[in-house]
Amino acid sequence: MDRFSEYRIMWLLVLFDLPTETKKEKKAYVDFRKNLQRDGFTMFQFSIYVRHCMSSENAEVHKNRVKSFLPQHGQVGIICITDKQFGSIELFYGKKTQEVNTPGQQLELF
Repeated sequence: MDRFSEYRIMWLLVLFDLPTETKKEKKAYVDFRKNLQRDGFTMFQFSIYVRHCMSSENAEVHKNRVKSFLPQHGQVGIICITDKQFGSIELFYGKKTQEVNTPGQQLELF
């Protein structure tokens, strides 16, 4: 199988809704976002972060890393989709179609 197949390359999406009423909750929210960014995630929408992964095995590593720093409260969802599926996302701003702003792909050396 081709190493760069659009069916082998994965996108990991982290969707979250975290409380921010108290100082403690706000800190947990900020820490969670910073941890996502440190792990190579990019903001796709306000509470949706995405990360490009070269394989499902690599996506699993990052999924487990996100699980390791989940906040105490709030909801977090993790979705893994193929590059082909990610490429078929349709975005709209109002009724106008908007180009998908794909975060820069990272070069991974192993």
